[in-house]
Amino acid sequence: MRKIPYIMKKILLITIIIIATLGCKAQQALWGFSQTISPEVHPDKTVTFRMYAPNAEKVQVTGDFLPAVQIDTPQGKADVPGIADLVKNADGVWEFTSDVLSPELYSYSFIVDGQKMPDPSNVYQLRDISTITNVFLVDGNYAEYFKVNDVPHGTVSKVWYDSPTLGKDRRMTIYTPPGYEKGDKRYPVFYLLHGMGGDENAWSELGRATQILDNMIARGEAEPMIVVMTNGNVDMEGAPGETSLGFIQPTTRLPKTMEGSFEQHFPDVVKFVDTNYRTIADKQHRAIAGLSMGGFHSLHISKEYPDMFDYIGLFSAAILPREGSTSPIYDNLDQKLATQFANAPKLYWIAIGDKDFLYDANKEYRKMLDDKGYKYVYRESPDGHIWKNWRIYLTEFLPQLFK
Repeated sequence: MRKIPYIMKKILLITIIIIATLGCKAQQALWGFSQTISPEVHPDKTVTFRMYAPNAEKVQVTGDFLPAVQIDTPQGKADVPGIADLVKNADGVWEFTSDVLSPELYSYSFIVDGQKMPDPSNVYQLRDISTITNVFLVDGNYAEYFKVNDVPHGTVSKVWYDSPTLGKDRRMTIYTPPGYEKGDKRYPVFYLLHGMGGDENAWSELGRATQILDNMIARGEAEPMIVVMTNGNVDMEGAPGETSLGFIQPTTRLPKTMEGSFEQHFPDVVKFVDTNYRTIADKQHRAIAGLSMGGFHSLHISKEYPDMFDYIGLFSAAILPREGSTSPIYDNLDQKLATQFANAPKLYWIAIGDKDFLYDANKEYRKMLDDKGYKYVYRESPDGHIWKNWRIYLTEFLPQLFK
């Protein structure tokens, strides 16, 4: 057998190393690494934001960590995140340091010469409908619930189910508590619904629901439970980009929104969950709650099926159906509420921020309940129609369930 000369072996080895190195870089997309640290959360709970943009004329940051400003909307006045200017140093790095921040999961974006954009130094991003923002955590207090801590963890599954009512397969997110796979125990079920334009990923990603559940169950502050996070937009099979429609543009302008179809099909969801999971399939062991449109759905589903849920939560809920809606779901509201409250739900919980654009609608709804003598629990918080409130509401609602 002919031997390969030493020099040829060396050249071959170097060639293999170069090809392997280039291949690894191509596969891992390592180009564009940023040396700028942003955001930097300091021990005193101030946060510094930085962007390297030597040729920019103006760099700003906007996010829910800044004092809100009020604007006019078709629904009335509403709060939006404030804006702060960054200052450029001699190295071309723009910088801004916040005031001391309370513990919370915050979101933010940069505005560079009028163009809103993510922070290129922060890989942690979330999608809220069609908006992408960066996130950071200031820990402490109830924000500890939002962290992945050293506790037993539940399982999060993306599950497809058949809806005969809608004539299509749809997807939802289901959380099963720690130890579910190893036992034969049956569990109560909490149906947790998102807002307009959201999807079955909203509560697990934006709402940190799975971290909250893991931590509260581990502390003994919430009962182990199955949590079902549906997609409330019946025109959609599931979240944008994760269905047969491909990479469609997310939007709130969907044809079948708050017009009765979601409520009518909801027994399909409950039947699927009770058939395929170890549930305790009765009213005493079911809860439903949601934010904004999800609160609207929770209100109308719970009064449409008064024997289905003993625990109801309305988080910054819309109250009235869309103008022109003719669904029988929304007929005879007084009569249906009378039947629901005659069945004495164990908890009817209403929460809203004092600056929420739906505040007056909730106030009118509470007056109607008061006039009828229907018992409920009311929670009012600062701020407006924001995830900060809804995450807090979830931490307060969970300990009251299935006691």
